[in-house]
Amino acid sequence: MLRKLALSTAALVTALTPVLATAPASAAGPGAERGPGEVCFWTQPGQHGTGFCYRPPGYRDLPESHHDKTASFRSDANQNLYAIDWGRHTCYYRLIRPYDYSDNWSWGSRIDGVSDKNEGCEAA
Repeated sequence: MLRKLALSTAALVTALTPVLATAPASAAGPGAERGPGEVCFWTQPGQHGTGFCYRPPGYRDLPESHHDKTASFRSDANQNLYAIDWGRHTCYYRLIRPYDYSDNWSWGSRIDGVSDKNEGCEAA
C-alpha cells in the first residue's frame, strides 16, 4: 500500500513538474513571458489578467486588449521607459523608471504605447 502511494505521488510530481516550472513565466499572460530588460503590462490589478511585454528599443503600440485598459505593470529594464498617451492635438508621457512597478496603475487608463524615448510628448 505504501509503495503504491509513493509511486502515485512520484508520478504526480513528475507529471506536474513541467507545469509548475513554467507557472511564473506564464503568469504574465498569453505571449507575455517577462524577462530581463522588459516592461510588462497587465489588464488586471496585481499583475494579473492578460499580459503584454515590451523590450526596447523603439516605439510599440499596445495591443487592443491593453489600449487604455492597463491596470498594472512591472519594469525589469535598467533604463527609463515612457508610457505614451496620444491625444487629439498632442501627446503625453508618463516616465517608467528602472525597476518601477504598480499593482493598481491609474495612468493605465491612458496608455496607448510604450517607448524608450519620450516621442516628443509633454510630461503628464
